[in-house]
Amino acid sequence: MKHAGPSPRRSLFDRFLNTVESVGNRLPHPITLFALLALGVVLLSALCAGLGVSATGEMVDSRTGTVGLQTVRAVSLLSREGLAYMLTHVVSNFTGYAPLGTVLTAMLGVGVAERSGLIAALLKKAAQITPRRLLTPTVIFLGVMSNIASDAGYVVLIPVGAMMFEACGRHPMAGLAAAFAGVSGGFSANLIIGTLEPLLCGITNEAIRMVDPTYTMLPTGNLYFMMASVGLIVLIGSLVTDRLVEPRLHTFHPSAGADGEQDPRSLTAEERSALRAAGIALLILVAVLILLAVPQQSFLRNPQSGSLIAGSPLMQGLIPIIALFFLLPAIVYGLRAGTFSGEREVCAALGGSMSAMGGYIALAFVASQFLSYFQYTQLGAILALRGAELLGSLGIGGIALMLLLILFSAFLNLFMGSASAKWTILAPVFVPMFMLLGYTPELTQIAYRIGDSCTNLVTPLMSYFSMIIVFARRYDPKAGIGTLISMMLPYSLLFLLGWSAMLVLWMLAGLPVGPGAGLFL
Repeated sequence: MKHAGPSPRRSLFDRFLNTVESVGNRLPHPITLFALLALGVVLLSALCAGLGVSATGEMVDSRTGTVGLQTVRAVSLLSREGLAYMLTHVVSNFTGYAPLGTVLTAMLGVGVAERSGLIAALLKKAAQITPRRLLTPTVIFLGVMSNIASDAGYVVLIPVGAMMFEACGRHPMAGLAAAFAGVSGGFSANLIIGTLEPLLCGITNEAIRMVDPTYTMLPTGNLYFMMASVGLIVLIGSLVTDRLVEPRLHTFHPSAGADGEQDPRSLTAEERSALRAAGIALLILVAVLILLAVPQQSFLRNPQSGSLIAGSPLMQGLIPIIALFFLLPAIVYGLRAGTFSGEREVCAALGGSMSAMGGYIALAFVASQFLSYFQYTQLGAILALRGAELLGSLGIGGIALMLLLILFSAFLNLFMGSASAKWTILAPVFVPMFMLLGYTPELTQIAYRIGDSCTNLVTPLMSYFSMIIVFARRYDPKAGIGTLISMMLPYSLLFLLGWSAMLVLWMLAGLPVGPGAGLFL
């Protein structure tokens, strides 16, 4: 029989988090929230325009591309012109919303990979071949890497992580915590481009246009920093799991399974064969991409410079390439494993992937209107200019500014779970503000992502929090919100401290954060 110790005492911190949960639950649905924000922009624009609110500062002239001193004045949406703008731009605001197309395109491939069973099979295979001494770092590493597949890590890897620990005679709750730390706490770290990059990058580019329409951030803009972050998250997560979390857990006595019960981590013969076929398909795709990219006259290169990075079709077409690299191996896997019997099932999986994005599409419609209103009224530019002037007058260095943004993002994440929803609000203010202070949008986005990731582990408002409690109750029937938060709090705090320190060292060293992306404009 599984043994669970007494439930943890209610501490002052637990009561504080319960208050956060209560306050957060009173927030409206994100769609309603953005609708209210859009209405607030309409009313605020009329007030600011009536009061003659303006700001003056150095900005890029959208017509000439030159930097000069400009005065920006608030524009009312309740004027004749403003009302006409809102009415005539509803459709174009939605269809022109940059994150919409990139996310939906990427999810065509990722969604089919999830529905075919490919991603779940890969995680199971990794669980089988992991040596005991590398168990903790491997589980955390797989958690970090699983975020390329959106929610697959939450649904598949967290329970598998607990099973892996139990199979090795370790406490399964420690495995659950390690997997959760990698999947959610390390959500912004990865070795390759996932679905989060184009999503946040699209929002960032919308904000960039408020200051410099000629500047474009690529999805690879944070790649170097996020690749290095994988090692940091694995190191900190492993130390926290082995030194802090597992020693505090009560002794676990695994129950004996029924005779002949199949290991839930095992792969069937069909799954193993399908994985090999999918691996071959992936290798063929990689080989074809390399062969197409190698020639100096390749269509994947920048026609002027010959570069594969700056301004190249390879980088600009990265999203459909990512989708293809998920889609084709997933189809091969599904056909070999039997999850797909023909093109009808594949098409159904494509349709199902888009159906699952219905909530995001509805949110994108409202968010696009809010962002468009914010840009049209010039409120974002005024806030950026005034904020840059204020921060500049404080004499605070760039490192301190980035740390403040990290802390603010981490705090806000306790109340709003969606990374894209928060960034849609923050980017129009902070991206132009830091650009006017000389810092690249890539660096600003990194600071936001650090704060946004670290507190995912301790907010009950995270959409999968209740599901993880259900997983935990398999091993501790009394597990609740306090149990999970107290277990994950060390990860959250040390991720925040370690990641912030890494950014400070990165800035001091002056290292690029991604291909063609530095720290300063």
